[in-house]
Amino acid sequence: QVQLVESGGGLVQAGGSLTLSCAVSGRTFSSYTMAWFRQAPGKEREFVAGTGAWTIYGDSVEGRFTISGDSAKNTVFLQMNGLKPEDTAVYYCAARNSRVPTHAAVTYSVWGQGTQVTVSS
Repeated sequence: QVQLVESGGGLVQAGGSLTLSCAVSGRTFSSYTMAWFRQAPGKEREFVAGTGAWTIYGDSVEGRFTISGDSAKNTVFLQMNGLKPEDTAVYYCAARNSRVPTHAAVTYSVWGQGTQVTVSS
């Protein structure tokens, strides 16, 4: 069974950068679409980025965030640049048993526990 463990969250000033990691165990991530979502208090879970046969980004992060993977480490990353206070949220790694990336959270069957990112103004 696939398990996901996120790390790398923290407190950063606006304009700064942060890299999140998602360690994948149980199966190689190349068999899946891997994605990042985020959820701020009182808001719905929001798609951030996903990569499978191709890569897609949410409108609010395109051009600032980059999703990538290291197959040797079986780890997926989210490089976040130009962070804004509105990027503050719990960030979740997710896996979908298909190589077709989607924006819909319901199509992802495996989730990590989340890591908090806080951007101060």
